[in-house]
Amino acid sequence: MAAATSGLAWSAGASALLRALPRCRRLERPNYQGRTVSLRGGIATAIGATAAAGRAGALARPSALTARSGAAAVIAASAGGAAGLIDDLDAGAHDGQAPAKGLAGHLGALWRGRVTTGALKIAIIGSGALISGALLARRRAPAARPRALVADAAVSATVIGAWANVHNLLDLRPGRALKASALISAPLLAWPGQAAAPTRALAASALGVAAASAPEDLGERTMLGDTGANSLGALVGAALAAAPSRAFRHGAAVTGVALILASERVSFSRVIDSTPALAALDALGRRDR
Repeated sequence: MAAATSGLAWSAGASALLRALPRCRRLERPNYQGRTVSLRGGIATAIGATAAAGRAGALARPSALTARSGAAAVIAASAGGAAGLIDDLDAGAHDGQAPAKGLAGHLGALWRGRVTTGALKIAIIGSGALISGALLARRRAPAARPRALVADAAVSATVIGAWANVHNLLDLRPGRALKASALISAPLLAWPGQAAAPTRALAASALGVAAASAPEDLGERTMLGDTGANSLGALVGAALAAAPSRAFRHGAAVTGVALILASERVSFSRVIDSTPALAALDALGRRDR
């Protein structure tokens, strides 16, 4: 409860502060319906995710959640937010006449010698995920052999980076990425045992952040953008990567990577719209057209 409250308070406080500032047209974007919304919602979400991650580490007992777990989540969320903000503010200005799209597009542009903001985002989020993964691996097994530590860190980094990207891919409709984060985080709260305390604390933080961000996002007054989606997704990824089960971490890594690869060929929006249950969940709470 304390971790969830912290996430909610930090995000709500950041949102209130940003609302009080003068209007910034550089943060305004048309959403999928052509309504003008502000990216300040994503900035508030990123601030909340980063601060709540740090607070989660401070709230837990040292034996349950060491400083490394909290630091890992802070690094992951802040890297996601920073990378997303760079991409949001650039708005494709440095992508050239034919903006790159998708993972393949940005990596292809990099191969041809053109550095897009998407490629820069991959580098920043990937670096943050690698550091976070190493911290989590060392927390789990400080005396493990180097090869085992490297393997564990690589899997954890993949989980964090992949789920940060998946949340960004889902942020094409109001509330969609927030609902995904809640659906992933909520079941993690039931994971029993002291070894799962990091996962529970970080998942609760993500739920608090999502709850605080939902009203303005669903009301189409703000949008998460890359800033909020990547940061919140990285926090959710950190919660998954902190799980005590190696099989679960591998499953989270495979699922995240599979979704990213699938997005290169399949439209998530088309799949959701053509599936009645998913379409109903997607529209839940959204502003009437």
